[in-house]
Amino acid sequence: MSNGSEGATPGFLVWRLSMKWRVAVDRAVAPLGLTHAQYSLVASLYGMRRGGERPSQRRLADHTGLEPLYVSKLARALEAAGLLERTRDPRDPRAVQLALTERGVEVTRRAIDVVHGLLQQLLEPLGGLDSARTRELTRELTALLDAPLGPSTDSSETDKNEEQS
Repeated sequence: MSNGSEGATPGFLVWRLSMKWRVAVDRAVAPLGLTHAQYSLVASLYGMRRGGERPSQRRLADHTGLEPLYVSKLARALEAAGLLERTRDPRDPRAVQLALTERGVEVTRRAIDVVHGLLQQLLEPLGGLDSARTRELTRELTALLDAPLGPSTDSSETDKNEEQS
């Protein structure tokens, strides 16, 4: 176990791993002119496009877990960089649809390859991307993401959780 992780809570470890991943992706996609958050948007758009979807900003926010206002800000920056286009949804004039440009598709493919390599490296201690341990980790992470999370109404639980952090 890495330094400072002995006796750490699962919440702390999830936070540390997410920070490690964010920093690694930021560094890896920077030469392509992207940040980790921008990569999350373009990679999600790429996958949705392959599934025949042209999502709204709101749908993309829901998909990525990012705040809608932040997605709007990122989309504007990506549009200015020529990587995506924003258009009004003909079915709902309040909604903005997003799509990758040709250049956006090219940059996104390259970024996905780079991040896939990072993911292989990250998962090597578990046996790699296709290992049984990685599949189990994926199931466990999905269960955690699907679990409802909100403020506790029991103050004794809150006090107990704060002591463990």
